[in-house]
Amino acid sequence: MAGICCGVVGESESAAPVEPSSRGSRRRKLDLLPSIKIVAVSAVAPPLESFRKRQKCGTPSPAASSPSSSPSSKLDPESIEKSRDSGRLERSVSGTDRSKKSDLPPVTGFGVEVENGFVSDEPKFGMTSVCGRRRDMEDAVSIHPSFHRIHSDDLHFFGVFDGHGCSHVAEKCRERLHEIVKQELEVSTAEEWKGMMVKSFLRMDKEVSRKSANRFSGVDRSTISCRCDLQSPQYDAVGSTAAVSIVTPKKIIVSNCGDSRVVLCRNGVAIPLSSDHKPDRPDELLRIQQAGGRVIYWDGPRVLGVLAMSRAIGDSYLKPFVIPDPEVTVTDRTDEDECLIIASDGLWDVVPNETACGVARMCLRGASEEGHKACSDAALLLTKLALARQSADNVSVVVVDLRRNLSGSSSS
Repeated sequence: MAGICCGVVGESESAAPVEPSSRGSRRRKLDLLPSIKIVAVSAVAPPLESFRKRQKCGTPSPAASSPSSSPSSKLDPESIEKSRDSGRLERSVSGTDRSKKSDLPPVTGFGVEVENGFVSDEPKFGMTSVCGRRRDMEDAVSIHPSFHRIHSDDLHFFGVFDGHGCSHVAEKCRERLHEIVKQELEVSTAEEWKGMMVKSFLRMDKEVSRKSANRFSGVDRSTISCRCDLQSPQYDAVGSTAAVSIVTPKKIIVSNCGDSRVVLCRNGVAIPLSSDHKPDRPDELLRIQQAGGRVIYWDGPRVLGVLAMSRAIGDSYLKPFVIPDPEVTVTDRTDEDECLIIASDGLWDVVPNETACGVARMCLRGASEEGHKACSDAALLLTKLALARQSADNVSVVVVDLRRNLSGSSSS
């Protein structure tokens, strides 16, 4: 979610950033930019900052929805390499060396994991998450392969959460939403996906709302990791998007709340499985107006002139205009499915769906035995492309490899 008005390179424009006029000006530019940390394959807690991010107020880029006739032909290798000038790129965790981060969750790595006494046949995946040009890192990523079973089928959870106001709502979603979904699955059936996901999101919203946010009473405040919580936090003014995908042997269930996005690459075609919740989307605009709210255009459409999305978890001060209800889609998997891309709008604001799929397919092609590395490379390359195209937001990307034969019998 863009919170800073900045130039965005569209698909019809050159992807290469403008070169500084002199070596001195280039050096000054680099000195002003924050470090960019890339987290590979694991949802590591974001760095702490003393500043609070202002509310999201960016405008959606036309390039984010305009199709491209030839995605791969638009990629400029020089622009990708020059993205290194956007900051220092540091890989925090490699795909196979998780010993350096002993505090990582046990199910966020490469290969097959053993959980609850059985070996899970988890899909291959890769992830990057960067602060980019922001002062604060407010994105969070949740990856839980084989987090639940239905009729002997493993279910895999992937989620991207883009916070605004502060990071603690996104972090709370990362910690809790998959557990809430699992609890709802235990009392639901596979045919109740939409209702079950809506219930899960509403429960998540209640947990982060102000009425249930007395989690710091009687707590040693020196142990609190969120800086804004040390400054009399206004829980009502903090929220997060949530783009969640549950992958089963037969289906892809996507629940989206906000302007993060999930895109399926099928036989070279980019198929969006979610629709961005922007305040000027006709149905969302009508809903807001019927609830008594207004959409004010100030550097783009915003609810009451404040928030650049019409749905989010949290943001109690904007209810009932901003709601936590997700839109849920259930898609049958096919033999032509190639990969799934889940990302925050730091990517989608500057990279169209078709281009993103073109990059992912290029990385996955001919890499069947190195699928995890190929997915990680795809996520990293997409992140670098977003930075090269001057994305001013945090960028989080998850790529899931779907290239496999469907199981013979599955009801989920």
